[in-house]
Amino acid sequence: MNPTHAVEAGLTGLGVCCAVANTALHTLLVPDHLEEMFYIGVLFAVGSAVMFAVAVALVAMRRPLAAWLTGTLVSLGMIVGFVLSRTVGLPAGYYEPGWETPYGPLSLLVEGLFVLAFLAWLGGRVARGASPGLPYRSAREPVSVGPDVSER
Repeated sequence: MNPTHAVEAGLTGLGVCCAVANTALHTLLVPDHLEEMFYIGVLFAVGSAVMFAVAVALVAMRRPLAAWLTGTLVSLGMIVGFVLSRTVGLPAGYYEPGWETPYGPLSLLVEGLFVLAFLAWLGGRVARGASPGLPYRSAREPVSVGPDVSER
């Protein structure tokens, strides 16, 4: 294993750990939030399911850019939701005072680490000139870039 591959594997491992921790933390909070404010509980359940799928995809996919992007968007959304719920509040008058220790700080930690791991993973791939994992077409698929002159 070369050093570049080891760093990428380490960052992916960190992303998987963060996604699983995020899943566990939010799943634990689903029942209480379903009772307190139903839509928040549903958002926690959906976020947990998506982050679990992200963890699986990071391990299973050869080109995991979509998993990284999805996990980053969900993590950023959860961070924004956390901040809004403690400052200006969320729809239907949902306001959460305090940090909800230990869940709040731990959630922010794993969400922030996931985003940082993604940025480091992406930065390493770009620095090496490697494609960050965008989907590609098979060599067998014809790619049309304009009118085919042989048809005239």
